[in-house]
Order: sequence, then C-alpha cells, then structure tokens
Amino acid sequence: MYDFAYQKPGSLADAVATLSGDADAKALAGGMTLIPVLKQRLAKPSKLVDLAKLGLGGITVSGSTVTVGAMTTHVTVADSADVKAKFPALAALASHIGDEAVRHRGTIGGSLANNDPAADYPAAVLATGATIKTNKRSIKADDFFTGMFSTALEQGEVITAVEFPVPEKAAYEKFPNPASRYAMVGVFVAKTGNNVRVAVTGAGQGGVFRHADMEKALSAQFAPDAIAGISTPVGNMNGDIHASPQYRAHLVGVMAKRAVAKAG
Repeated sequence: MYDFAYQKPGSLADAVATLSGDADAKALAGGMTLIPVLKQRLAKPSKLVDLAKLGLGGITVSGSTVTVGAMTTHVTVADSADVKAKFPALAALASHIGDEAVRHRGTIGGSLANNDPAADYPAAVLATGATIKTNKRSIKADDFFTGMFSTALEQGEVITAVEFPVPEKAAYEKFPNPASRYAMVGVFVAKTGNNVRVAVTGAGQGGVFRHADMEKALSAQFAPDAIAGISTPVGNMNGDIHASPQYRAHLVGVMAKRAVAKAG
C-alpha cells in the first residue's frame, strides 16, 4: 500500500472541497473494493476522504418511492422492514451481496460510484429507472452508467442518495461466482403498468446494460415463455476463466426467465 493522507471530514461541504481540489484524492465509503485495490498497489491516491461522518445513511419510504442514503450498508437494506414491505426485490438483492462481512461494511453509494461490472445494485438501479442524487444534481439511471468502472460522476461529485420508484412487480436472479459471490450474470426485471425494464449485470463488456428485446417482449406479455426464444448477442459478453461469452449469453436468458417467474 502506498502512502496517502487520511481525512474524515465532518461535513459534506468539506469532503467536496477536498475532492474537488485534488484530482488524485479518493472518496472512501465502505471500502470493500477500494481497500483491496490499495493493498495490491493498484491505486495511488494522494488522500482518502472518509465519508462515514457525513450523515448520508438511512432509508425513507414516501408514497411509491424508496430513498436509500448513499452510506446505507447492504445489510441495512436487506433487513429493513420498510424495504421488505414496499420493495422486497431490493431487500432480497441486498441480502445476497458478497458475504456477511461485505454486507456489513459495503454501501450502496460506494457500489454505484465504483460501478463494478459484476456488482448487483447497478442492475436494480437501471431496471427501475432510479435517480442517483448527488451534492450537485439528480442523475437518471440511464445516464449514470457510462461503461465498465465508469459513471457520469464528475470530480468532486458525491452520491448522497438513491431514489427508487417502486415497481408493481420486480425480481432479481443471479448466477454467483461461488468464491466471491459477485454476479457472473444477474438479471433484474421490473414491471410498472405496461412498461417492463430488464437490466443485466456481470455479463456485458461495458458493464450493466438494458436488454431491449426482452423488454419489448415482456411489455407485451409478462411471462417467462415470452422471452424463451430471445437470445443475447455473444459479441457483447465478457469471457474469463469462470465463464465463456457463450455461457454468459445463455445464462442471461436463464436468469431472466427465473426473475420473471419470481416476480410474476
């Protein structure tokens, strides 16, 4: 691990000022991705700006919206009675992120800001058309994810909360790596009225993405059979020691059908 300065500001304004004034400074949320990267000397930040004292945690439910503070841990979302009652698919997703240690330290804001291509939360955010709130603006999910480990966040911009519009029906199914529990393929399906959104994580070369063909078919008929004949282009799939592009493309269809069946 390289040397760096550690700061734990007491206000969002102070954190933003530090991050805005130093391009090499990094924000620290739960640290479940950043700390291992630092240990392996794959990053060399000048400063770590710890967001723990900024009061960005917590969950509120208002009407058909569930708002989750950026520093809310995965286990808090998973165990929340409000989330289980209003948006059970989100609670279920959070309950299967990583292992117990990761769920107690990792945060939704950190997961989204990092935008790991195999992370779970991006699928829920994109499938529901959620809004990412920052210290500067509100960013729609369709505009937020710009590529693998890449987002629309600018220097000095900090996620403060995520607003989820609660769908009528929703479910998430993933095929996890047995060691890391990251999604080798994960599919989140959300239905509101005649509109269905399908988001895939863990599979695409550019990170999380929407599956337009499945969305069209499911908007006409919300049933697993409606997408039985729909394939996913292999050329857009990741391939590694865990799964080939062809296998991941196949898994997209399998996980999507399971998610539709669970939601329906």
